Amino acid sequence: MKKGEKKVSILLCILIFVVAFVGGILSKQIQPKELRELNKYDESKIGDIHKDIAYGDGEANKFDLYLPKDNTKENYGLVVYLHAGGFTTGDKQDDVEMLKWLCAKGYVAVGINYTLRTDENDKSVYTQSMEIKSAIPVVIEEAKKLGYNIDKMAMSGGSAGGCLALLYAYRDKDEAPVPVKMVFEGVGPSSFYPSDWTNYGFDKDTDEARKGAAGLFGVMAGKEITVDMLGTEAYDEAVKDISALAFVDENTVPTLLAYGKYDTVQPYLGSVRLDKKLTEYNVPHDYIVFEHSGHGLQNDNKQSIEYMKKIIEYLDKYMSVK
Repeated sequence: MKKGEKKVSILLCILIFVVAFVGGILSKQIQPKELRELNKYDESKIGDIHKDIAYGDGEANKFDLYLPKDNTKENYGLVVYLHAGGFTTGDKQDDVEMLKWLCAKGYVAVGINYTLRTDENDKSVYTQSMEIKSAIPVVIEEAKKLGYNIDKMAMSGGSAGGCLALLYAYRDKDEAPVPVKMVFEGVGPSSFYPSDWTNYGFDKDTDEARKGAAGLFGVMAGKEITVDMLGTEAYDEAVKDISALAFVDENTVPTLLAYGKYDTVQPYLGSVRLDKKLTEYNVPHDYIVFEHSGHGLQNDNKQSIEYMKKIIEYLDKYMSVK
């Protein structure tokens, strides 16, 4: 491994550690009663769950499909929930409770795995996003075979999954087999301006900071990015396909965002940019800032409750179950 690649691998390892650490804290948090009530679901409304359906040739190219018990409707909405893990770890199994919650509300729900980045492969945020794109038609066709015709869909996820959900909802929506009606996500990176990535020190005017930014973002984009490219149109073009922000316009789907003000894994400042651009284009959206939290959104019960209520509100408005 080259010296530059080794530095990037170390950064990715740090990312995994932080995500795992914060996730551990979050899992031990005692939720307030109102939040527990919002997270409840009726198990009897969940029908069959089909595990590990293949959508491609890769070992990770599999999805789990959750079908509502009620199979009498003419059409169903699909909600895709993509797992977290810093693009290097995680699994659809991590989101079972969310997928069941969605399914119990009457949606066909799906968790999709994607090929994770390791030191032994060249996978990137871009290749992962393209795997998700290739999976969606297969998911919809499989649901149809099982008697659940999909006529609309929503994208969602957390952290890395949030980034991938935004990319599909913004970049790929026009090629979706059915209309994408909305997206909700938490703490997903939406752009790659080094000045925003203060959590890694990439905003500093030093050779080390510039090399770090070029190295990490090059790995994420799956392209060679040199220090000289930073701040140029060539750089913007290199990271465009992994930057949801670049695809925001007046046709962007309604969006629900949740971000921690003290996030040390991905930049809070990037979410400020996204909120500003969504506002500029008059895109219906809500931007919930967890004022005392980091990447795990762990210190703001009031905002956690607000986020869950907003998810329900958005689903009812844009993905109504009839």
